[in-house]
Amino acid sequence: MSKTTLSLLSIWQRPGLKLIWGFVLLLWVQEFVVGQQNKETIVARPEAHPGFVPTQYQLAYEQHFDSPDSLSGFVMSDPRAWRFAAGSSSFSLEQFKQSDYKPPHRSPVNLAFIRDVAFEDFILEVDLMQNSREYGHRDMCLFFGFQNPSHFYYVHLSTAADDHAHNIFLVNDAPRTKIATHTTEGVDWGRDVWQKIRIERQVVGGDIRVFWNNTLVMESKDTTFGEGYIGFGSFDDTGKIDNIRIWTAKPPNTDRALEVFPRWDPASPSE
Repeated sequence: MSKTTLSLLSIWQRPGLKLIWGFVLLLWVQEFVVGQQNKETIVARPEAHPGFVPTQYQLAYEQHFDSPDSLSGFVMSDPRAWRFAAGSSSFSLEQFKQSDYKPPHRSPVNLAFIRDVAFEDFILEVDLMQNSREYGHRDMCLFFGFQNPSHFYYVHLSTAADDHAHNIFLVNDAPRTKIATHTTEGVDWGRDVWQKIRIERQVVGGDIRVFWNNTLVMESKDTTFGEGYIGFGSFDDTGKIDNIRIWTAKPPNTDRALEVFPRWDPASPSE
């Protein structure tokens, strides 16, 4: 053994240095463990990184409304209130007037659902443009876990929050009930501006999270409903929908179509 090695060993064996090096080693191990836990958290909890899609999720549905035929995959509470909108730079699904529809319980009247696919756990991203006048309940809605017109969840995004607005709501054979455990004071829809909305839902545990342009604005826990249909619309305003993307951890259910509302008909008169 060389003199240099012997010298280093003698230094290492000094009691004070042994304690210091042991402390440094302990800090390094802790840093490594925390780093691994953080990596696992990001994979397991996509809300830790808005816009992130876990590797176990696959794109299950996508719609950009590139042609009027895109609307044939939807059913509406009143198809005459909806139309294909061609803008200067993009196309979209537009709810342009109030639906002639009376729900069985107090809840939104303007609804359009993806007809042939039911979803369980999902991550949904969509662009929404609200084009009604400004007031406290100026809104657009997103529906999920939809079983029938008396049983579903919906997210109500509005200018101001109160007991009936800007919340996550449950319709369970009764007028809607707010169930969010966290909300903001409201959102600014702007004028002729697209807003990016993201919803994350996990059936087991009931986690529901809503993001507005990558900012968490609502969350809840509820397990009343499981698999169900996803839709878009408004309580009693108007707006546009575009760039729908839905990721799922397992293939969604395509065995049954939603039949409680009529399909969009290109021959339906629009105003």
